[in-house]
Amino acid sequence: MVNKPKYYEIPKYEQLFTSEKQHDYCVAIFVINEGEKLHKQLQRMKNSNLNVDVIISDGGSTDGSTDNQTLKDLGVNTLLVKKENGKLGSQMRIAFAWAIEKGYQGIITIDGNNKDSVESINNFVGKLKLGYDHIQGSRFIPGGKAINTPRSRLLGLKLLHVPMMRLASGFKYTDTTNGFRAYSKKLLLANSMAVFRDVFTSYEFHYYLAIEAVKQGYKCIEIPVTRTYPKGKVPTKISPIKGNLNIIKTLIFTSMGGYNVK
Repeated sequence: MVNKPKYYEIPKYEQLFTSEKQHDYCVAIFVINEGEKLHKQLQRMKNSNLNVDVIISDGGSTDGSTDNQTLKDLGVNTLLVKKENGKLGSQMRIAFAWAIEKGYQGIITIDGNNKDSVESINNFVGKLKLGYDHIQGSRFIPGGKAINTPRSRLLGLKLLHVPMMRLASGFKYTDTTNGFRAYSKKLLLANSMAVFRDVFTSYEFHYYLAIEAVKQGYKCIEIPVTRTYPKGKVPTKISPIKGNLNIIKTLIFTSMGGYNVK
């Protein structure tokens, strides 16, 4: 039985299927209408002999990509579906709460768009076992690779996102927009972190976790990963003007302590 933290606000969700727990760690894949990209990623994961259970936290896909039997055949342990408003942060809180209640010692997070080096997942597990609490995947340290990254993304990352996150946290992050990360159970349950508050519904959750983990003295590290964008027009769910302006506004607010526990 897990002692729940002081703040424990979990979005409504449905567990559509689950299987017996096989490992001490799990990987949560966050999806909404990822189509065949998700299936290709899951097949790669199935072929990689990973030391994790695979959990999908779905934001409400309608494209058939989360068909239960298809996911089971591809090695998915559990499918969770969000049943109320909220975006990435809400899907993350659902997955974190579920994983902790099931007894996992840590959770790796990854997108479901088949861009990331799923073969690196066991490296995150290794760092969790060594006692690290916040593990950030980076394309820009030795061993990492950034393939076909759009120039606009690189400029925004290098000129704005990384400097602000470094200034706010005091940690020399190099890849602060990368959602390929891992978190220890200890960090997620800490009352001082208060990660289960319902203010976390979108990208601010990633920023807050990266900043506060450092500031509160948790053991943090970056490890190399690869992220590959397809050639040609980049598929994205972020609108070019309004979406990016909201990201900048959220980044500034988070960096200034806007989500800190009062």
